[in-house]
Amino acid sequence: MSLSPQQTSARTNSPPLQGRGKGWGLSAARNAQIASHAHEMRRNPTEPEKRLWRALSRSQLGGFKFRRQAQVGPFIADFLCPQKALIVEVDGETHDVDSDRRRDAALHGMGFAVVHVTSPDVMHNIEGVQAAILGALHARPDRWESPHPNPSPEGEGLCEDVEGNFE
Repeated sequence: MSLSPQQTSARTNSPPLQGRGKGWGLSAARNAQIASHAHEMRRNPTEPEKRLWRALSRSQLGGFKFRRQAQVGPFIADFLCPQKALIVEVDGETHDVDSDRRRDAALHGMGFAVVHVTSPDVMHNIEGVQAAILGALHARPDRWESPHPNPSPEGEGLCEDVEGNFE
């Protein structure tokens, strides 16, 4: 019997630290559970998340790429810019400040910065939210030397410098 790579990585009898190759130190079962929850969150975004995604998708904000509902360790980030290790969280009425503080500290320990924006700001001041996110992006160093360690097959995102070299 031949298993697909996804099925192989999600085997429940895999070593406890294997977990889909992400290196988060989570079991394959826990990684699958988090990935499933993130997928469901992508399928059913809140209205502020939809509005912010329209502003962040397709590298519209300063040319930076974002992922939505991205798994970062045991957490799911509303929006993640992998290049800058910047997470953007849309805080609604149900956010617990103490829980957010602990989560932010854990993410900071993993090398990520977190920017919180409120749902009303996203709904009524999207330009201000974009400016704040762009400022945070420019303040962060790149996470890796170019090119990205996992470049897209098309070479998307590579930039040519003045000497004709790709960065």
